[in-house]
Amino acid sequence: MPTSPAAFLIGIAILIIVVWDAFEVIILPRRVTRRFRLSRLFYKSLWTLWRFCARLIPARKVRESAFSIFGPISLLILVAVWAVGLVLSFGLMQYGAGSALNVAGMTPSFWTDAYLSGTTFFTLGLGDVVPRSGMARALVVVEGGLGFGFLAGVIGYLPFIYGSFSKREVSISLLDSRAGTPPTAGELLRRHSYPHGQEALRELLKEWELWCAELMESHLSYPVLAFFRSQHDNQSWIASLTAILDSCALIMVGIEGACERQAELTFAIARHAVVDLSQVFNTSPKELSTDRLSPAAVQHIRDVLAQHGLKLHDDAAADQRLTDLRRMYEPYIFALATYLNQSLPPWIPPKKGKDNWQTTAWGKTAGLVESQAAVAVDDHF
Repeated sequence: MPTSPAAFLIGIAILIIVVWDAFEVIILPRRVTRRFRLSRLFYKSLWTLWRFCARLIPARKVRESAFSIFGPISLLILVAVWAVGLVLSFGLMQYGAGSALNVAGMTPSFWTDAYLSGTTFFTLGLGDVVPRSGMARALVVVEGGLGFGFLAGVIGYLPFIYGSFSKREVSISLLDSRAGTPPTAGELLRRHSYPHGQEALRELLKEWELWCAELMESHLSYPVLAFFRSQHDNQSWIASLTAILDSCALIMVGIEGACERQAELTFAIARHAVVDLSQVFNTSPKELSTDRLSPAAVQHIRDVLAQHGLKLHDDAAADQRLTDLRRMYEPYIFALATYLNQSLPPWIPPKKGKDNWQTTAWGKTAGLVESQAAVAVDDHF
């Protein structure tokens, strides 16, 4: 067959785009700011379609289940897109080089080149199509090595993603008994109002300072982690991060005897993570549709904390300081939550409810025991 330089060059272009994109996603441990990326276009298109379809589901639990499988399934689809792109690129190069193949009983065509490319990439080695020129043999050798390296990279990539997800969720699960479900700033501070509770709160904020740094590094390098949802539909990394920022803001405004310095450090890295992640997903700051913290809610938080021995400064300067701090992160995290179809938690629970650890699906008998135990624990808190 005659050569086709155009097909060969198109194959090279597809190869470069796919290999570079896979390198940036799997191996390169830093944020990529380049506008055009195959994986960025892939996730933007697929997530827009997925979110649109999932929102049509009326049942909340079914809808949340649909959102929860997007992260894992998108990884598999992305790997498949890469594989198809690489197979297609080498098929085009074989075709552009003149389809120099030995084929028993049939005339070589583009689909024969694509078939050879597929069997070579996945290291099948069937031998029914054999290259007969130096260029064709060189392409087969290069593709065989690339296919082996690609599969090895994917095998190492997936466990790392799930390891990072699991590490993120451990702290979110631990926050359940410390800040309620969903976690709120008012509940977090209330539950640390016991003797020596401020020291425990300081240690908690220190742990979350590290958590926020790890979240920023892992989710900037591997943005797909942001689509992975928590085990419970009333928990999320967005809600937990918001609760920690809210708590730090209240402490920084002024709770007498609290850990202001640690709150400042945790607030700084948490706000840094929120802003950087909003840049990754191109979610510009967005004003909240409703005020999360009305003046009445602020007063309610002051009253609740005062009942438990925590006095929040009550003056115009404190109110303005709290407003300024909220403006530093709320528009960014609200835009992220809207894009990921998640909700922000309130500042304080609107009514008393059960934490996730206090609930079960095993019927009324177990529920009675749980209720009695929950009352005892709530009395302790």
